[in-house]
Amino acid sequence: MRTRPLKVALLGCGVVGSEVARIMTTHADDLAARIGAPVELAGVAVRRPAKVRAGIDPALVTTDATALVKRGDIDVVVEVIGGIEPARTLITTALEHGASVVSANKALLAQDGAALHAAAEEHGKDLYYEAAVAGAIPLIRPLRESLAGDKVNRVLGIVNGTTNFILDKMDSTGAGYQEALDEATALGYAEADPTADVEGFDAAAKAAILAGIAFHTRVRLDDVHREGMTEITAADFRSAKRMGCTIKLLAICERAADGASVTARVHPAMIPLSHPLASVRGAYNAVFVESDAAGQLMFYGPGAGGAPTASAVLGDLVAVCRNRLSGTTGPGESAYAALPVSPMGDVVTRYHISLDVADKPGVLAQVATVFAEHGVSIDTVRQQGKDGEASLVVVTHRASDASLTGTVEALRKLDTVRGVASIMRVEGE
Repeated sequence: MRTRPLKVALLGCGVVGSEVARIMTTHADDLAARIGAPVELAGVAVRRPAKVRAGIDPALVTTDATALVKRGDIDVVVEVIGGIEPARTLITTALEHGASVVSANKALLAQDGAALHAAAEEHGKDLYYEAAVAGAIPLIRPLRESLAGDKVNRVLGIVNGTTNFILDKMDSTGAGYQEALDEATALGYAEADPTADVEGFDAAAKAAILAGIAFHTRVRLDDVHREGMTEITAADFRSAKRMGCTIKLLAICERAADGASVTARVHPAMIPLSHPLASVRGAYNAVFVESDAAGQLMFYGPGAGGAPTASAVLGDLVAVCRNRLSGTTGPGESAYAALPVSPMGDVVTRYHISLDVADKPGVLAQVATVFAEHGVSIDTVRQQGKDGEASLVVVTHRASDASLTGTVEALRKLDTVRGVASIMRVEGE
């Protein structure tokens, strides 16, 4: 074993960073044995240096992250501060000054992954980011290494624990959205401002990363169609149960049937109770992968939290350190396919539409005519009326999103349609 340690700079020492530092210290001997050399925490960049950080030598703490990554003797920079800046500049500076990088920064990778990969390649260094998607679940490395010889056609997943906790609570208890969100906040699953989670921004960033790796194509955050889940009601769950389904906020990345394009989207969807993702409870994550040779695979586990995310960071750190010792680098960006990303209108799936209508003869015929005029075939219809008002639930056969959008616009113009209560896609069949 080499006795000179590999030096690691840690950017950020919050929930995840502090766990990374703790594991590096408590598992130092095991890490050294697995890597082939000791690893040494050489500096920790933070915003509040006066804060007491158990197990970390105060002499290592600095507020000058730029000076830390420019030192030249740093072998690996671990970035867990999040956000776009200063993380982007710090990562590129670290690569320029000879360090490889391990990051958990999903937002940055979804927005500027191509530029970061290019910088890593230019300087002959590694850029690893297993922790950026689904916490502790090994997912990125299987996609870009274990399945490198296969053709991935679809990635379908629950990639945000907060939203899954809320929807699971609504499903299991009949609670409304706000009640379930309040419980998630009280238990620490939801942030004080849950917008990034419940509006799908967090999941969309992860979808962009997964789609890019799975389809060997550059997919940016702006390419991902995104819808939040704040409008889901207890009535939607009752309708889902009548269909033998539940509701999940899903990240869906698909290759078109002809293989000529890809799509990436995040939105709530009904999925059958028989689908493996339907049984994912609480704040857990799971990703379902479909490929030509391997068939169907599911990756499941805790998708967030200090220790689980730190586990993924440390896994990358071991891999990168091994590469440093051998003078090699691991796989970089694979975007050779360069497939176009199709708009949401091209997506084909089934739909569950709930309408508030007048309870009088001829309404169903009017509604059915609108669906037919827009080329959307109806599978089932359920109607319930009372005191001159009625609810009409229509479940369609597979149709394009553009066709469904045109159908809904036309339905809103009917005098007999009081409103469109909800529109939900039906996936996983």
